[in-house]
Amino acid sequence: MKMKNAIVTGGTSGIGLGVAKMLLEKGYRVFATYVGPDYTEKMENFTPIKIDQTSRKEVYQFIDYVKEKCETVDCIVCNAGMSIRKSFTETTDDDWDKQMEVAVNSHYIMVRELFPIIPNGSRILFTGSQMAVHPHATVLSYGVTKSAVCALAKNLVKEFEGTWTTVNAIIPGFVETPWQKEKPEEIKQNIYKKTAIHRFASIDEVVDAYRFCIDNPFVNGSMIEVNGGYCFK
Repeated sequence: MKMKNAIVTGGTSGIGLGVAKMLLEKGYRVFATYVGPDYTEKMENFTPIKIDQTSRKEVYQFIDYVKEKCETVDCIVCNAGMSIRKSFTETTDDDWDKQMEVAVNSHYIMVRELFPIIPNGSRILFTGSQMAVHPHATVLSYGVTKSAVCALAKNLVKEFEGTWTTVNAIIPGFVETPWQKEKPEEIKQNIYKKTAIHRFASIDEVVDAYRFCIDNPFVNGSMIEVNGGYCFK
């Protein structure tokens, strides 16, 4: 049986790495983008590729690389995002552009450019955020990028109509990623109080939502919140 190919952006840490490992377990070959320190963990059929998704040139280089290596791309998980935590008036044009480029533009370009080699019955998934559902004063720009991500997912459903390829977005609440673990305990406790289950999600609990969308061919155009009953008290 021919091996399927998957892309996971931001696929070497947190939710992205969890999704990548799930896809590996399902028998996919995974190409993962990342930034930051070199990723050194070795896994069979896993290719981490260091690119800066704020750079359109590097995004196109990644696309060309995937096209060279793969006849088809059967799953794309648009997970990478960028948050520059500044107030509304302190956020610069460059801050705004970088966040939009990573979360929205780079993923739009990837799906568009790879469209000819996405076979019928494939899966496209986006990672949204509760900040798109419940606006937060200190991360307006991030929340808007994630709102755009959800809109992109909904609109792509029409582009793939009749192909049996599904497009969905997972909208996590607060998750026990390395970044969240660094938050001061007081802030974490305040978040717990806003969540009916009084804790953060584990990465595995969120990854299960991606698995559900991959396994169920009738889930399409859905915005699936995994937030533990989060409400903005």
